[in-house]
Amino acid sequence: MSVNHFWTAFAFEPFMNALLIGLSMASIWLIAALGLAIVYGTMGVINMAHGEFVMLGAYTTYLLQSAFGLPFLLCVPCAFLIVAAIGAIIEKLLIRHLYKRPLDTLLATWGLSLVLVQGVRLMVGPEPKNVASPAFLNASMQFWVFELSWFRVFIFGVTIAAFVVTWWLLQKTRVGLMVRAVTQNKEIAAAHGIDAGRVYTLTFAYGAGLAGLAGAMFGAIKNVFPDMGAGYIVEAFLVVVVGGVGSLAGSLVSALGLGEIYSVFAYFTNGTFAKFWLFLLVVIFLRFRPQGLFSEALARR
Repeated sequence: MSVNHFWTAFAFEPFMNALLIGLSMASIWLIAALGLAIVYGTMGVINMAHGEFVMLGAYTTYLLQSAFGLPFLLCVPCAFLIVAAIGAIIEKLLIRHLYKRPLDTLLATWGLSLVLVQGVRLMVGPEPKNVASPAFLNASMQFWVFELSWFRVFIFGVTIAAFVVTWWLLQKTRVGLMVRAVTQNKEIAAAHGIDAGRVYTLTFAYGAGLAGLAGAMFGAIKNVFPDMGAGYIVEAFLVVVVGGVGSLAGSLVSALGLGEIYSVFAYFTNGTFAKFWLFLLVVIFLRFRPQGLFSEALARR
């Protein structure tokens, strides 16, 4: 392959649309990473089954549409609630018995991911499914040099809303105050009457619900299948680690930066080469700043 065929020449309009695609990818990665960020920041749990919660959100949307005929816009909040409930059950039955045992937690959540994938495959089947989105979201809009589908605009809006609500819950509500108290010092928080177990359950459920929300939207972009979670978990972890584990602001900045870097490299070369350079740059960055962009946000004690 010649260099001319491998390297795309710069053109203003296609390049600007590539930057817009980068923003779209950033929003997808961010909403998948938010749940990981708050769960680890609060509980210190690295949830290897987070991608499977994304998958459960997609299948929940598919089943609500196919079995009950619910419209897509109603399925999205239902996916959040249903996957959050599943997350609460899993926290009570499994995760809470493994606190302060990080290796066991990694193995347990990895095993849980396999169970969820095989369970869905047995109950629903391995064939790809499709989630139907409203017709008006499938149309495109033209703005200056940009061509953007309304569904991408919808994802932008949901991601911004999820980020703002998460920040508000953590910073401006009593529940958020309890979460921050438990994060900083569990024993002192318990001495003031805060039930750390309840806080952990609510946090894990909320993180799982955010993954389910992401899955509901991802299912309308691509096919829904049992192994789909693996396609999002790597990027979600990259966003969380580069941003600073547990930092919402760090996750936001990290998602924007990584999404644009990937999109620019993909424009000039191709998707495979872009991922290579993205991972290489992340490794180099973490070599010199292993704490991430924002390291002080939710320091756990």
